[in-house]
Amino acid sequence: MEVRAEIIRANPIGDALDVFRNSFYSACAEMGISSSLDAAQLVGEEGLKNRVVELIGILLYLPAAPLLDSNVYRTLDADLFQVQTSIRLGRYDIKRTAPLLDAVLRNKSDEIIWDKARVIVTEVIPPHSTPSTLSFLDQTPLSRNASSFVNSSEHRKDVDGILKEELGRLYIGIPRFFDIFFRDIIDLETAAAAVFKKCKDGNDPLYSDDVGWRGWPEDAHEEDVLKWLFDILEAFLNFAEQVSAPRARRALIARPNQPLKGSTAPRKLDVGLVNDQAAGKDASLHWSCVLVPGELKRNPNADTSSRTWLDLGRYVREVFAAQDNRRFVQGFTLCGSTLRRWEFDRIGGIASSPIDVNRNGLDFIYTMLGYLWMNDEQLGFDPTICASGDKRYIEITRNGQKERLIIDHLMRRAPCIVGRATTCWLTYREEDKSKKMPYVVKDSWQYPEREEEGILLREATEKGVVNVARYYHHETVCVGGMEDDIQNNVRKGLDIGDAANYGPRGSTIALRSGSTSRNTSVGQKRISNNSITDTGQPASKRQCTGSSTKSKSPSALWNRVHRRVIIRDYGKPLYKASTRAALLAALEGCIDGYESLHHDAGLLQRDISIGNLMMNEDGANNNPSWPSFLIDLDLAIKEKRIQASGARSITGTRAFIGIKGLYNKGNRKHSFMDDMESMFWVLYWICIHYNGAYGGKSLVTSRFDTWNFIDAEDLAKLKSGIVVDEEMFIWMMEKDFTDYYKPLIPWVNELRKVVFPDNKAWVKEDKGLYSRMKKVLQEARNDPKVLAE
Repeated sequence: MEVRAEIIRANPIGDALDVFRNSFYSACAEMGISSSLDAAQLVGEEGLKNRVVELIGILLYLPAAPLLDSNVYRTLDADLFQVQTSIRLGRYDIKRTAPLLDAVLRNKSDEIIWDKARVIVTEVIPPHSTPSTLSFLDQTPLSRNASSFVNSSEHRKDVDGILKEELGRLYIGIPRFFDIFFRDIIDLETAAAAVFKKCKDGNDPLYSDDVGWRGWPEDAHEEDVLKWLFDILEAFLNFAEQVSAPRARRALIARPNQPLKGSTAPRKLDVGLVNDQAAGKDASLHWSCVLVPGELKRNPNADTSSRTWLDLGRYVREVFAAQDNRRFVQGFTLCGSTLRRWEFDRIGGIASSPIDVNRNGLDFIYTMLGYLWMNDEQLGFDPTICASGDKRYIEITRNGQKERLIIDHLMRRAPCIVGRATTCWLTYREEDKSKKMPYVVKDSWQYPEREEEGILLREATEKGVVNVARYYHHETVCVGGMEDDIQNNVRKGLDIGDAANYGPRGSTIALRSGSTSRNTSVGQKRISNNSITDTGQPASKRQCTGSSTKSKSPSALWNRVHRRVIIRDYGKPLYKASTRAALLAALEGCIDGYESLHHDAGLLQRDISIGNLMMNEDGANNNPSWPSFLIDLDLAIKEKRIQASGARSITGTRAFIGIKGLYNKGNRKHSFMDDMESMFWVLYWICIHYNGAYGGKSLVTSRFDTWNFIDAEDLAKLKSGIVVDEEMFIWMMEKDFTDYYKPLIPWVNELRKVVFPDNKAWVKEDKGLYSRMKKVLQEARNDPKVLAE
């Protein structure tokens, strides 16, 4: 108890909960609830659930949380995270948090608050329990990531919440982080030692053990730190070139006050490394030039803040979105003189233990010189996307023969960090000089337990399914002779179970105290621990021939495999139709495709969205693809499957998910009826957000922008309210539909009557829905008002 009390005293909560208290009372006032009521009464209000989740989120990131012991993962922050997740999934009696909420609102002592926090864990989480893959597969909560936005302005206040949810927990203090990501950089160890020696030479050295770096700004003001970084990195490069072969120069850039180009909403970058040539074009700097982003904070204590880490994550998202061949992104945070190295990939973010740049001079040189010298693959670029002259290409092995597909242009790149991160390129076979036969290469990161999209697509093609993109080839991407996945290939066996803030393995305090001392270099530490030989190959390394192996480590719960599917159909989204009638005909064709997929292949697509319904208006002579067709079987399932699908969330793009799907009630099975409802919402959305033939002007409307961000059940209620009353529905369409699509109002209403019988969500499956929906679309196409242009 004395140790616990000492930890609490040494890590005060301070004013960290003041903003929460104010927001809680404001929420109560908006709901007409007297804030003088007991917390036990307040917490029962559904509208306050998110406030409790917010409170727990603040507590688990406070400095004391990872140092206080608990009953399951040994550290309180890990157990609070489990409680927070359980509340979001509806598996926790939220009234149990009342004593904690009461203590916070009454501004009780830190010790009482932490005691109450420990109680809410102890009462509900069974000791020694561990998360299992099965729990994620059986239950499918609606998860969101930053690629799900549709017609959004991407305001920071909205994006940050989704990005935080997408990233989930960021794991820090990962042992062997340096060895895994820096060990193979040519000459780094030798050059860093030589540079460090030069920095310590002379009467007025750049570095001394007693003082640290010469010129380091004591107050760590951002502008002063940036100037110091520019000067010190230039010195490192000049010294390094005296002992190592010259390399292509990279440059440090700082844009804390000026947005970079290439993002939907204005986004600035504190600091980052780019190729030297890019820095020379500073006026037009683009996110596609950024190699290593960094985040600066003046306060060293900010290194413990999720806010700081999220700021870096925001930069990483822009880098991923702007660079279509990026597998992962390296980055760093510098809070005061505390430096932490980061790596972000398709399952989240991990970081090294922190170092003090003034106490660990050699470590700092290793890090910054490493970022300046990493080759493209070490920076995270995909070596399987090759370049020859001004052309880029991908090689595949099909039927035992190598084929080269020339990339014509990028079609789509999902702007997210965590997730499938789908990227699509339009390509042609190298020998097809006239480009008459297009192929779409779809690159994505899949859960290993999910059935491969390529296999499902091949089965659908073999069974003669119509109006669904036709199969050409699929494969697992290989990098370095291994099947490319996150855990074994990108992270090379690093395990989040060893992270300082994970908990199940050993003491967090012990892990945190393992950082290097003032006089111990990274190189010395690596040699003394035999880390070079110990980490040469992960035990789970796989050759590029078999399927993914499933590890039993904590990391195995979150892994993704890098796969490619090549299809023979190419088109444009429905909202780019040349006429209203063409749009309706294409939607009818997509319903035909879905019905064929369902009837002939027994598959449910489960992700009907504005980006997955395609059309071809080029004609068969110019484009041999279907006139209209479905794409993306990433989330498709066999309707009569026995096992869970492998999807860890309710599937679909949230703006188009059906009402019942949004309510997320336990193990509810997905139905084709849900996807037909999604077809309705796609048409409804197009009529609101596009104004004119060929897509016209794409609009962002604040009221519908919220569909990307609000709580799933709130969105379900909103959608129910839209369709429940015919008179109100017509009034809303007249107000919301663009002028171009107003002629469709009576027909969208007829479609509403078919999709929502009795003005509510469907109750019983009815395959007759296919024909009834198509009949409405056929009649609409013959309406003179629809045909008039």
